[in-house]
Amino acid sequence: MRIVIGSDHAGFHLKATLLQWLLDNGYNVIDLETYTDERVDYPRFGAMVGRAVAAGEADAGVAVCGSGQGICMAANKVPGVRGGVIRDDADAEMTRRHNDANVACFGERFTEPEAALSALKIFLETPFEGGRHAIRVGELGRLDQTHGASEV
Repeated sequence: MRIVIGSDHAGFHLKATLLQWLLDNGYNVIDLETYTDERVDYPRFGAMVGRAVAAGEADAGVAVCGSGQGICMAANKVPGVRGGVIRDDADAEMTRRHNDANVACFGERFTEPEAALSALKIFLETPFEGGRHAIRVGELGRLDQTHGASEV
């Protein structure tokens, strides 16, 4: 499985931990940067992760900033991205099972590394349930196509 990962300065420590776990567990990883705590802006990195997933360069994405919120908003601006902020195992499972999320967003200031590692494992191993949820995910796709301008 190909995973793309990126962070801003406020998430680079957690990103490094998640990156190493991914590599140790045999994932093919595309690392999109931020390697220091020198200030950079999260929209750039959220968009880079989102674009790689939407273009099919990666099967899933991981994005990290201070809270997880901003980088998730940036990733979700890319049509085809379904990112969710993940703080625990339940978030990880439900974003995959019900929303077919393809980008996991973490907040270094809010999620301890051990919790993030557990949640990432669940995120990557949980299948999409489909069924009634597939209809809703389809509606999200239609919003991407119309930039939210029409009814779903």
